[in-house]
Amino acid sequence: MNVTREVIVDLLPLYLAGEASVDSRALIEEFLKQDPELAKSIRSEWMAKMNAAAPSALPPELELRAFRKTKRMIGWQKWLLAFAILFTSVAGSIRFSFSGGRFEDIGFAMQGYPAQWAILAGLAAAFWIAYFALRRRLRTTAL
Repeated sequence: MNVTREVIVDLLPLYLAGEASVDSRALIEEFLKQDPELAKSIRSEWMAKMNAAAPSALPPELELRAFRKTKRMIGWQKWLLAFAILFTSVAGSIRFSFSGGRFEDIGFAMQGYPAQWAILAGLAAAFWIAYFALRRRLRTTAL
């Protein structure tokens, strides 16, 4: 099998990062012995690029801050879910009426109070929206 220069260049990032397999390392080193121009280019250009791309030092308390923030957001998520369920239940509660031991009527408990029902339904919707927004934020920031 004939290994081209492009294949070696594709494998170079793994080789320089020390993540290439033993066979790949041997293949690259053998090829570099035959191509001194590429070897010189690697020493000068590629090593400069790799050093420039080195990650910056992260503060040591970063993980603890991220943990505390996530814990606080999960706490908010629980409260938002509780209030969303509460206001949805109150706005959608049903009343039953009986007369003389017999069932007479069924309807919404807030049927005679449209303004109050609108406020409860609006609060329920706001809490549901906030809950799902926070839930999505927790999922996307964790990745």
